[in-house]
Amino acid sequence: MTITTTSPRGRAFVRGHEGNPLTCYLDPVGIPTIGTGFTIRSAAVRAALKRLGITKLLPGKTKITAEQSDAIFAAVLADEFEPAVVASSPTSRKQHQMDAAVSAIYNLGAGAMQWTWADLWRAGKVKEAAVYLGSNYNTADGKRLPGLVRRRKEEADLFLNGRYASVGGAVKEATDKPPRKPDAVVKEAQEILTSKGFNPGAIDGWMGEKTREAVIAYQKAHPHLEADGILGPATLSQLRRDAKALRDAATKGAGSAVGSGALAFMAGLPWGWIAAGALLLAVGYVAYRYRDVIVRRWNTWRGKEAAV
Repeated sequence: MTITTTSPRGRAFVRGHEGNPLTCYLDPVGIPTIGTGFTIRSAAVRAALKRLGITKLLPGKTKITAEQSDAIFAAVLADEFEPAVVASSPTSRKQHQMDAAVSAIYNLGAGAMQWTWADLWRAGKVKEAAVYLGSNYNTADGKRLPGLVRRRKEEADLFLNGRYASVGGAVKEATDKPPRKPDAVVKEAQEILTSKGFNPGAIDGWMGEKTREAVIAYQKAHPHLEADGILGPATLSQLRRDAKALRDAATKGAGSAVGSGALAFMAGLPWGWIAAGALLLAVGYVAYRYRDVIVRRWNTWRGKEAAV
């Protein structure tokens, strides 16, 4: 029998990586997201949300129920991702290969079935396809993200060996004992929390009680997040967005000033004034792009509701 749908274990695997926040949040690049990675960019999501009377995703405001999220997830898989895998993979595909491929393109987009890893699969080079998938496609805005690195490796292992590794992997809850290996995602969160003045204790990749307390404090400073002490997709996305805002402010501002000043100097122009103008433009760009971060910080400082 030809495999054409995702198995229950496959769906759990996807959800383990995507999570299932029922309140809308901004992903690391500023896209409103809800449920199992649902965004308005998806035609299937738009149609499913429209049936619920939702035409726009508003961070911190739009909410859905667990049952509604399940229904949207099933519709999105059936309308977009399962057909994409079926259309562009060997008819001899196994269930675990189908599940791994659906997980990969659910994160990367259906067009990923035309990328190198899938070319190798179509050519019958299953091991090579797994190796390529496991070592690529793990960056966002040019930065390698520990969560994506882990996801690609687990998808590759599922694709090649049929091991369903990471149910619940997108949600990090506090534990009494440290893990055998430091969790790269928790470590990343600890680093960002520390830079923001929320003390998680040692940066050791352990979601211990001290880190849980820091996560709760951070969540309370961002009222669109649920202050539950759990490091889930919404909280992690907000942390990454805050960190990226600082990086962009530093790199774009300094880069624009230095670059413009050098060009102006070589042209014999008043480089100081031009560099200052370029710096203002760069800062203005960053301020506009991350206006939600700035407004939230300002409102929190003034003791008002820190809305998204």
